[in-house]
Amino acid sequence: MSDRYTSFANTTAGRAMVKRLGLPEPVRLRRYRAGDPDIEGTVLVGGAGRLAEPVRKLLREGGASTEGEGPYTGLVFDATGIADSTGLRALYDFFHPVARSLRPCGRVVVLGTPPEECGNPREATAQRALEGFVRSVAKEFGRGTTAQLVYVAPGAEDAVESTLRFLLSPKSAYVSGQVVRVGAADVTAPANWTRPLEGKVALVTGAARGIGEAIARVLARDGAHVVCLDVPAAGQPLSAVANDIKGSALQLDLTSTDAPQRLVEYFSERNGRVDIVVHNAGITRDKTLARMSEDKWDVLMDINLSSQERVNDALLAADLLPSGGRIVAVSSMSGIAGNRGQTNYAASKAGVIGLVQFNAPVLASKGVTINAVAPGFIETQMTAAMPMVVREGGRRMNSMSQGGQPVDVAETIAWFASPGSAGLTGNVVRVCGQSLLGA
Repeated sequence: MSDRYTSFANTTAGRAMVKRLGLPEPVRLRRYRAGDPDIEGTVLVGGAGRLAEPVRKLLREGGASTEGEGPYTGLVFDATGIADSTGLRALYDFFHPVARSLRPCGRVVVLGTPPEECGNPREATAQRALEGFVRSVAKEFGRGTTAQLVYVAPGAEDAVESTLRFLLSPKSAYVSGQVVRVGAADVTAPANWTRPLEGKVALVTGAARGIGEAIARVLARDGAHVVCLDVPAAGQPLSAVANDIKGSALQLDLTSTDAPQRLVEYFSERNGRVDIVVHNAGITRDKTLARMSEDKWDVLMDINLSSQERVNDALLAADLLPSGGRIVAVSSMSGIAGNRGQTNYAASKAGVIGLVQFNAPVLASKGVTINAVAPGFIETQMTAAMPMVVREGGRRMNSMSQGGQPVDVAETIAWFASPGSAGLTGNVVRVCGQSLLGA
């Protein structure tokens, strides 16, 4: 469904009117198109920590310039050298002179040290302060600018490239105000960053339409052979998606008792493994708790959460998810902030976050990462059916003043799925344009 307000606000008359009336001013976000470089233009790098020089080298090798006058496509500040609260002045000294020098849809990334891995309380205090700074910058700079904080663990300096490529690129158009943790890992960079998933086998559940379809298409664009899974009732659109991306279609009800075993047999016989598992399948059965039937609770919880646990257990037990494997689960802002009439849905999506956080250290010993994305208001058939007032509220209550697109969720999942993202596990990243809900 088109966003008529955003279209109007980007006309000459519309820009003048919304500014005069103090209304939200959404800009047209710049999104990635096949063939675009991940990083381009001039990215100014500041700070004097352990990451500044490696980041400059990485950016230059990626085709960006790190010298010259603005306007800049990105600002990167290495705050790992800040050892106490007085050192936070360095943030002001770097950003104040160039705050107005970012291009529209610019990128801001601050690099820090995880507070729990700092040497003393003063350093940890200063590093924790970075979160408030970054989230405020994400709300202040406007014009489609995003801002993120990346905590890089000591020893993880070589594991940050995939994350910088994503956060500084148009692929992260609707991701802002996020805190990402990168840990030490053995990283094998893709041979080709434009097709980082070449040779990989991916499973995407709920792939027949909407966000699932977008995920399947982006993973295929990045080189993966995608097994598109959905219920038999969605067989026709599922086959259309799979055929279009030269993938495979698998009709399967994940709540059936034999579903995990059937998945094991499928991948054992056809591929011998599955490198990437994306848990996207989900439903809503909204009612206030007092009016909710047992069936609405049970069916939703089984599809949205319990089936993910069963599938993971089966694939891991059968050794089909090898070292270097990736599990990515789709949560929701409802799982973070809650939502009236969605006690079942919010519980299931909060459970997905728990699934990620508590399985991350267990799977790390197998060389497998697990992360989650939490979409906010995304333009889909489901949100198009909302009452107009609710729909407009969802669109405007974020720093971008607009809804996201299914491809925004898909790009974030592709980042987690990359071979270069071995240092990312246990993360929950919101794809919500920095929603005011649950912030």
